[in-house]
Amino acid sequence: MRGAERCLEVFCELFPRADLFTLLHIPGSVSSIIESMNVRTSFIQRLPFLQQKYRYYLPLFPAAIERFDLRGYDLILSSSHCVAKGVKRPPGALHLAYVYTPMRYIWDLHDEYVAPARMGVLSRTLLRAEAPRLQRWDLASNSRVDYFIAVSGHAAARIRRHYGREADVIYPPVDIARFYPSKKVENYYLVVSGFAPYKRIDLAIEAFNRLGRPLWIVGGGQEDRRLRRQAGPGIRFLGRLPDPEIAELLARCKALVFPGEDEFGIVPIEAMASGRPVIAYGQGGALETVVPINSATCEVRSAKCEVPSVIPRTSDLAPPTGVFFYEPTSDSLMNALRLFEEHEGVFQTERLREHSLQFDRAIFRARIESFIQGTSKEWRETHPLTERPVASC
Repeated sequence: MRGAERCLEVFCELFPRADLFTLLHIPGSVSSIIESMNVRTSFIQRLPFLQQKYRYYLPLFPAAIERFDLRGYDLILSSSHCVAKGVKRPPGALHLAYVYTPMRYIWDLHDEYVAPARMGVLSRTLLRAEAPRLQRWDLASNSRVDYFIAVSGHAAARIRRHYGREADVIYPPVDIARFYPSKKVENYYLVVSGFAPYKRIDLAIEAFNRLGRPLWIVGGGQEDRRLRRQAGPGIRFLGRLPDPEIAELLARCKALVFPGEDEFGIVPIEAMASGRPVIAYGQGGALETVVPINSATCEVRSAKCEVPSVIPRTSDLAPPTGVFFYEPTSDSLMNALRLFEEHEGVFQTERLREHSLQFDRAIFRARIESFIQGTSKEWRETHPLTERPVASC
């Protein structure tokens, strides 16, 4: 499962009797905890070619989420990276929106998504035509949210920039117990990622093609064909793998390569829980989770770097957990790889594992439960209760 589904799983554990509303559901694609919920889907579920072409239905997503009738619920907890936070809130209900990111493809990453090399003519034309309307809806629907919760300080900054709203920060859960260090480290670097444009797997492939280093890639997605065409003989595609196999690959890799700018990034935490260092792009959520050996001031890294003051930066005194590259180029990544190989001995397995514990699933559950209880108590003082809670995604 992806990070969003792992957050949703915790929400379902907190509210096992809640109703779960979702645009679409593919049975067997999520955990048994989520499958056991009372799942209600939208009209999107009945449209043809759902599994292969659901992205083409993006223009219908706002209408689909607004059709859910949530009258009778006193708590709405939305898990949103697209339209879930735009659900219509009934009078008297409290709506808490856990937001992974404002929609990347209609806001600041729109041009990257519609680049000819990444998207076909039909998809590109459709997204360009719909983006202004989706932006208007995205802004208007913010009034339906009472409290925003962001997955990171970076995500909170994007919520502030695009929505003009403040967000509390609660880092998403990582199941640290699933990962373990290995005494045997093999001669390969590893990428574990969906194949979306902003993940910048193409950057990693270009750098490793040029250096001739072995790179193994776990995952799949919309850019699969393009990335395979780009790959040289040292690049190995493993496809989508079950969690136990990913854990074993993480434990034995030289280092995880994380080339994209992500709002948080769960896989780097999983790598550190496995005792392995991370080579990451020094932007986004990585600034909050990875302690680089090549630290720099925020101003030197990039003029657009934003880390809100409510989020403590990684300490210069903390043991290092990785290496950053600060420009989104293959040259910059190659330099980071060389730096890592020069200083590979400074990374201590037990310190990497220890650093990852602060992002454990139990900590997320305690923090999100405390936040819900606190805001609900505050809300009940001024609003009458109705019937029951609901988780909405």
